[in-house]
Amino acid sequence: MSGRLIAGRYELSKLIGQGGMGQVWTAYDQRLDRRVAVKLLRPDRVAGQDADELRRRFVRECRVTAQVDHPGLVTVHDAGSDDDDLFLVMQYVDGTDLAGHIEQHKPYPWPWAVAIAAQMCAVLSAVHAVPIVHRDLKPRNVMVRPDGTLTVLDLGVASVMDADTTRLTHTGSPIGSPAYMAPEQAMGGAVGPYTDLYALGILLYELVSGNVPFDGATVLGVLHSHLYETPVPVRRLRPDLPEALDALVTRLLAKDPQHRPGSAQEVYESLAPLLPARGADRCAGPLDPTRPFLRPGAPWPDRASAPAPGPVPAMPATPPAAAPSDVARAVDDVKRLLGEGRVTQAVDLLGAILPTAEAQHGPRSTVVRTLRKQYAATLMDDGQYRRALPELRRLADERSAEAGHADPASLQFRYEAAQCLEQLGEPAAALTEYRALQPFYENQYVGGDPGTALELRRRIGQLLLALGDRAAAHETLSRLLYDAERLHGPAHPMPGEIRRTLHWLGQVRG
Repeated sequence: MSGRLIAGRYELSKLIGQGGMGQVWTAYDQRLDRRVAVKLLRPDRVAGQDADELRRRFVRECRVTAQVDHPGLVTVHDAGSDDDDLFLVMQYVDGTDLAGHIEQHKPYPWPWAVAIAAQMCAVLSAVHAVPIVHRDLKPRNVMVRPDGTLTVLDLGVASVMDADTTRLTHTGSPIGSPAYMAPEQAMGGAVGPYTDLYALGILLYELVSGNVPFDGATVLGVLHSHLYETPVPVRRLRPDLPEALDALVTRLLAKDPQHRPGSAQEVYESLAPLLPARGADRCAGPLDPTRPFLRPGAPWPDRASAPAPGPVPAMPATPPAAAPSDVARAVDDVKRLLGEGRVTQAVDLLGAILPTAEAQHGPRSTVVRTLRKQYAATLMDDGQYRRALPELRRLADERSAEAGHADPASLQFRYEAAQCLEQLGEPAAALTEYRALQPFYENQYVGGDPGTALELRRRIGQLLLALGDRAAAHETLSRLLYDAERLHGPAHPMPGEIRRTLHWLGQVRG
């Protein structure tokens, strides 16, 4: 396949990675005359997913991922489809992956491990703020560049391979890497930033000890260890480690997400006192991950003697777009942008329309209400859950005040707000909201739609798993399975997914 031209522009050169879901190639961008990396995914090889739906979600995840701007993330240049493949074009990253870096430097110096973890926390803070959950942090998805900085790969790709939470394949194996998988993710529970922090804890444990804390001959054995076994404290394996680092690793590996650190920022603050001090120039040369902290912004070791580039002319500032005065025309533009898949532009235009529309028609007018509903829905479609949440809550409160708590529209806004909380990594708050909604949906106040009621119960079961309450999750999902089979039939994807989760739950409980 070397020499194949993707999208009439990217010429594949060398295969550098391959898995069940696709391949990664170095490639040449003929238009811009540069080397790039191209990831190819085959929708027809992903079990249990409709190819067209996977394509739609792939484009959405690429769009959301491209919103994150951080030097520790690989830059996304392009995405689309070519023949039967989905392709993602990324910046080519020079360096070595972290797995190879560990092998080359055993035993791994613990200050290096701290520097690696601190850089990853900086990346995760930016990612979780979107919010995006990486879902597949592992050494193979981290590159160490010649100047010692890290680049995290495959952001958003794992999310494409599952829906709202991590699914299990038809073989019953969890999607992801079991050795680095948080208990709630392995069991099919709701994932959040806390899931990535657990994976970071596994990775940090491996860096300082030389091995992952849980290993085994089977996926089930590894899963059982994640759920029930306490890892050997890292200071027992490496007595030279600071006590603070040992304590941090233990917190990151807590079985219950609520007992882990609250954020990547909090983890960074715990690591900061352990980083090498400025001025202590102990850099070991290229690929030293402490270098960014000891000599921030220094030239790459092999480029220190290169002549400095000439001055770059300043670009004129782009004036902010004026708020549209013609609301009707702006609405038509929004429809056109959404039809063309330009969701981010539609969000910006809707945000600009609203103040003008409120001034012209009043904040409670039908026009403004419609625009605000479209704005909230578009924010959600663009993955901007933090901005969508207050809009949905306001819509729900206003509708409830006018039509009552059981009004279908008000309940739908509350349901979508709960989804935002779930995506923002607040499982306890989302669970509370779903449970408050459950009586209304089960008593068929919402047009008698049993499918929505079942989906709500599924989310409750997944959140219970995420919060570590496996007994309650088992009971909830067992009852749901009976009702889902009655409504959809045993061959439907929902009962199948529930059966697989219950199977895993039953095995690990036994």
